[in-house]
Amino acid sequence: MSIKAIYTAHGTSVGGRGGGTAKTSDGALDIKLDHPVEMGGKGDGLNPEQLFAVGYSSCYLGAMKFVAGKMSPPVKLADASSTTAHVSFGPRDDGEGFGLEVVMDVNLPGIDKAVAQDIATKAHVVCPYSHATKGNIKVTTNIL
Repeated sequence: MSIKAIYTAHGTSVGGRGGGTAKTSDGALDIKLDHPVEMGGKGDGLNPEQLFAVGYSSCYLGAMKFVAGKMSPPVKLADASSTTAHVSFGPRDDGEGFGLEVVMDVNLPGIDKAVAQDIATKAHVVCPYSHATKGNIKVTTNIL
């Protein structure tokens, strides 16, 4: 599958997760990387799982807003709507490397739980992160 790109982000990492750096080409993001304390690091930098969690949760919330706006009648999500992605890192069952799992907590204040579930389910079809992870990592969605 190919896409007609309407935007391309450029990010560069040097030195890796254990004491390296990462930045975007426009300079909007310029961070120090480190392993979390649980993985032997000092925890004084960000790690790829944190960056993935923020990227996925923000993209998924945008997908939910898109889906809600296309409903008949359109549903307006509250400004306080939120998603929290809990990204877990660990060894895969096959022993060949490492994998990720995601638990996505969805909070859509003022929206009936059944409607929120419908929006959340449809958003997984729209969201490019959900599309990229489908069949690759376990993603569990909780409606709060």
